[in-house]
Amino acid sequence: MREISLDRLRTLVAIADQGSFIKAAHSLHLAAPTVSLHIAELEERIGAPLLSRKRGHIRPSAIGEVLVARARRLLDEAEQALSDIQRQVQGLEGRVRLGASTGVIAHLLPQALAVLRDQHPGIDVQISVQTSEETLARLADGSLDVGVTALPQPAVAGLVIQPWRRDPVMAFVPADWKSPARITPQWLASQPLILNDASTRLSRQTSEWFAADGHHPVPRIALNYNDAIKSLVAAGYGATLLPHEATAPPPDARITMRPLRPALWRQLGMAHRAGYVEPSTQHVLDVLWSLRLV
Repeated sequence: MREISLDRLRTLVAIADQGSFIKAAHSLHLAAPTVSLHIAELEERIGAPLLSRKRGHIRPSAIGEVLVARARRLLDEAEQALSDIQRQVQGLEGRVRLGASTGVIAHLLPQALAVLRDQHPGIDVQISVQTSEETLARLADGSLDVGVTALPQPAVAGLVIQPWRRDPVMAFVPADWKSPARITPQWLASQPLILNDASTRLSRQTSEWFAADGHHPVPRIALNYNDAIKSLVAAGYGATLLPHEATAPPPDARITMRPLRPALWRQLGMAHRAGYVEPSTQHVLDVLWSLRLV
């Protein structure tokens, strides 16, 4: 069964509005025979006359009036769809799906979202909490558009992964503890600890930091929410190791933040699919890139 094209419906609506084949042809910038052909094809497809002629005036038949009303809605919807898509092509609107860890979402992403809200208010950024491995897998299968991942990462076919930030990992200890100016693995291993759970890259990094000095401490508790960890530190439950962004607010007054010896760094990368990047996605990448620190 042949489908009805929007061009044919547009011709029918124009005739209904103009009351004339000639006037409709002029308004549509078509030749009169083309207009006649469009109506003949529509009537053949419908199986009934769509227009009636009375006293030199052409108007829709009863069936034609029903089709004209439906055609107007379809044409309006088509125009609206094209307008919406065009705004996305221009980067004025769009949806961007972004995956990141809770640590990134807590402090870094809010800065980017504030800039995007001011510069590109029509872009809807949908955020999901993901591990780095989950983020890369979802980028590869197309269910995410942008990812923030821990580095290093193995190369993934079809993805672009770029270094983005390099932030120091610091020791966060209860302020009433007597702590050295620089925290060593030996000193920290002897304290009660609150660390990231084993599923995170940071957990592996801190384990390697301790192990390089011959220590393998067992934490009192392992979590994957940095703000919850800091709350426990503030309560005196233990000390922790967490990355600290230069733009992050200072810690709770009940927490002392100390540098490490040897130093430890949290490296992050930005990832997206290779090839064509939609304008809305590019805007998000550009704003994130403005927070680059490597």
